[in-house]
Amino acid sequence: MKKITIAASALAGVTAITAAGLYAIAPGIYDPHLAKPFNRRYFAHRGLYTEDKTIPENSLAAFKRATDAGYGMELDVQLSKDGSLVIYHDDNLRRIFNIDKRINELTLEELKELRLYGTEESFPTLQEVLEVVNGRVPLIVELKPATGKKRIELCQKTLDALKEYKERTGGDYCVESFDPFIVKWFKKNAPDIYRGQLTMAWDSYDSKIPYLMRKAMSLCLFNFAGRPHFIAYDRCNVPAILGYTKKLGAQSVAWTSKNPEDCPGADTIIFEFYEPPQGF
Repeated sequence: MKKITIAASALAGVTAITAAGLYAIAPGIYDPHLAKPFNRRYFAHRGLYTEDKTIPENSLAAFKRATDAGYGMELDVQLSKDGSLVIYHDDNLRRIFNIDKRINELTLEELKELRLYGTEESFPTLQEVLEVVNGRVPLIVELKPATGKKRIELCQKTLDALKEYKERTGGDYCVESFDPFIVKWFKKNAPDIYRGQLTMAWDSYDSKIPYLMRKAMSLCLFNFAGRPHFIAYDRCNVPAILGYTKKLGAQSVAWTSKNPEDCPGADTIIFEFYEPPQGF
């Protein structure tokens, strides 16, 4: 009898842990209407920029080129020092400009003085990009991680700009972020917007993030907060948890594809440096 009791307790413990894990990683309820503009489609990574940087990433030229070619596109939004919504991937200027400053340490006017990879292209604002696209192709809008009041400001200003864009052009867009609290904010404040959780291997996250949080983020354990409709993952480090989130109803978005065959099983593909068909 004692052995049976121990076995039953162990089984109950395993069941409880499994249930808790499934609750944590469960996505939002699949809505085919929300998903339709984004599924089975290729999206140009940071616009349709060129490998030789003559058309730089996240530039108006790259976004115009992608739009004219009929591709949806992925772009990165963050706040400048004076609260403007600027399009740029990194949180600092070292990689492209060799300047040891963060984006939020410069005003929009100061950022506009810089030139991307020595071209005539500079930092576009979100509004400038939306004017170029003008509702012609769908957008994946990534909000870069932020903290405290800046997170709320980033989310609210982005939402306001996108809502106005939708009313004016009817253009399709979705939002995503590595920051699960940004995904949570959109779940609470704009639940009708298709939203996604970005994830990658735990050791690819900023080392300043506590180890356990990096592990949890890589395992999608914060899905309970934002209930994302899709999981956007690094195709070079496909998370083992992805199969479970897909079975629970999450769509899968792979980044960043280098050729048409390197993202098997993905529902949506973000690509760069080749020109695939618009859909698949």
